Amino acid sequence: MSWGFLRDLLTGVNKYSTGIGRIWVAVVFLFRLLVYIVAAENIWKYEHDEFECNIKQPGCENVCFDHFFPVSHIRLWALQLIMVSTPSLLVVFHVAYRENREKHHTQKLYKSPGEIDGGLLCTYLISLILKTGFEIVFLVLFYKLYNGFKVPHLVKCDLRPCPNTVDCYISKPTEKMIFLYFLVATSCLCIVLNLSELTYLIFKYSIKCYLKKCVKKHQ
Repeated sequence: MSWGFLRDLLTGVNKYSTGIGRIWVAVVFLFRLLVYIVAAENIWKYEHDEFECNIKQPGCENVCFDHFFPVSHIRLWALQLIMVSTPSLLVVFHVAYRENREKHHTQKLYKSPGEIDGGLLCTYLISLILKTGFEIVFLVLFYKLYNGFKVPHLVKCDLRPCPNTVDCYISKPTEKMIFLYFLVATSCLCIVLNLSELTYLIFKYSIKCYLKKCVKKHQ
């Protein structure tokens, strides 16, 4: 696929984000997307070809590989990047809807179509909740599928059609584990940023609503 589309999407969302949101975009683009394209993709490129077992029984090596790697790390990481970036489309669509509505009515309906308030605030908060949810779901998936974020040097397999317990060796396990830890760290950082932005926006607009009520009571 073309990762340029994801880059353009994140750049477009950056215009409507808060300061914390812009940091999130930078982390996703620099420390996740670029690392994926430049380095991580090449490490897992030939993972199946480089997976070796000490037996030549037909089918044994494939069965063992599928058992220990039910989903490729790199494909799951790519899916995670897509899923955590997709909720940002909600904000882009909402702003486009506002702009189209102003053109249709040929008058100024909003101070700024990209200003986070009213309905757009709700959309933005929903996008933050969805992004945080996807991050947590994928972290749990990685943990469950790969035995606690570990890439062992040696795995023992006794599944059919293997005639007995065989030793299978994973290529570049240390390098893969480093990138897996990097993935987990950046995911956790993104979760913290999303929750911080969510808290900031709720607190900010709660104070704003409270001050408006106080002004009305005073009047």
